[in-house]
Amino acid sequence: MDDSALPLPEGHEISTDPGRLDRELIHRWLSEDAYWALGRSREKQDAAIEGSLNFGVYDSVSGLQVAYARVITDRATFAWLCDVYVDRGVRGKGLGTALAGAVRDHLAPYGLRRILLATADAHAVYAKAGFEPLAAPEKWMALGAQ
Repeated sequence: MDDSALPLPEGHEISTDPGRLDRELIHRWLSEDAYWALGRSREKQDAAIEGSLNFGVYDSVSGLQVAYARVITDRATFAWLCDVYVDRGVRGKGLGTALAGAVRDHLAPYGLRRILLATADAHAVYAKAGFEPLAAPEKWMALGAQ
């Protein structure tokens, strides 16, 4: 995989600084427009942010947040990439792919054995960052809602 294929579009920056997150905006995006988080309470969303490694994408000029992702990880063996959301007004510019690549690169020094994610409709976005379908999905199980 060629890392240069994941450039952040000009005029944007990525930060893991939790102080920059627009929590109200993130909650609105996820609870109102993300199929996996519809109806999620603000309290649950804030708790999820507190317990996660968070990534924000920001417009370099205005400073406004335009995308978000969070990672749940032990920083030793495993990570779960989730709640990836790109504002509808800036979709199609490569921000989602760049964000997935930034997450991958940020986690690389930890030497994690596995980084997982689940998606119903963005397989091509994540494939550009190196994600692949599970080699042996029959080994995996889940507890909770599908």
